[in-house]
Amino acid sequence: MPLIERSSYTRPPFYQFNGHLQTVLPAILRKVEAPYERERITLPDGDFLDLDWIDNGSRRLAILTHGLEGNSDRHYMKGMASIFSERGWDVLAWNCRSCSGEMNRRLRMYNHGDIEDIGAVIRHALATRDYEQVVLIGFSMGGSILMKYLGVHGKDAPKPIRCGVAFSAPCDLRASVDALELPGNAFYKRRFFTSLRAKIETKAEQFPDAVDLSKFEEIREWRDFDNFFSAPINGYEDAEDFYRQASARNFMAGTDRPVLLVNAVNDPILPPECSPVSLCEQHDKIFLEMPQKGGHVGFTLPRAGYAWSEYRAVEWCEGRG
Repeated sequence: MPLIERSSYTRPPFYQFNGHLQTVLPAILRKVEAPYERERITLPDGDFLDLDWIDNGSRRLAILTHGLEGNSDRHYMKGMASIFSERGWDVLAWNCRSCSGEMNRRLRMYNHGDIEDIGAVIRHALATRDYEQVVLIGFSMGGSILMKYLGVHGKDAPKPIRCGVAFSAPCDLRASVDALELPGNAFYKRRFFTSLRAKIETKAEQFPDAVDLSKFEEIREWRDFDNFFSAPINGYEDAEDFYRQASARNFMAGTDRPVLLVNAVNDPILPPECSPVSLCEQHDKIFLEMPQKGGHVGFTLPRAGYAWSEYRAVEWCEGRG
């Protein structure tokens, strides 16, 4: 029964008194630096990914995957990169297609269900450096990606991968999309939509025969956006097919490596379906921790410095070396 009944995260800063503030304020107020060195790799389909490394000459590597419309510069990515680097690990913070500051070349972009690109990143890291231990850490969408990757590959995942850690992961994508439609979540929906619309418009310039921008006028809810754009651009039949194939909870049972999933109870955009209690009760590799507070990828502490999530990830990963 790998349910962690009592989380060590109990107290955010006093001014972050609800899940929305615990989500939004860290992104605004927290400033973190990380000494990245960038590498661009070419993918089998001719597209590219930009990888940001911290090379300490270690044989231990932490691979970090960001959330929807994030990148390696997000505070949570830099904070996690910094704490692992301080502990002597190498760090690889990779940027999904279209997220590194330059639009990717192919029609397809990135999505919650795409595990080909993280697979390419892992293979590249193992082919170019001699790592004994690799850990996968993801935030929001990135957490779902790593959990689907480990679930699909199971015992066939590369041997150096020791464990995974996912924070605020929307394991049930359909339920998470429904949560975005709640009145209190209009801010998040608008922010994601504005950023993604700009990228779709750029895609339409690249592939005018494949992207119909007039469909924006028909969008009434997030599901419409996924039907008109997310699904066809990324090779899914429709939104329902996308949600089915992209939801990590549909694949997690296959994992063969220990995974820690941390979803806060007060996360404003993750409904209970994203924390699969019954699965974790029956699976000896998937550990579910549900702190009462933390918001969505928040988990900051009253004192300045590292976030609780960063201490928790290091504790978890080093305990499984």
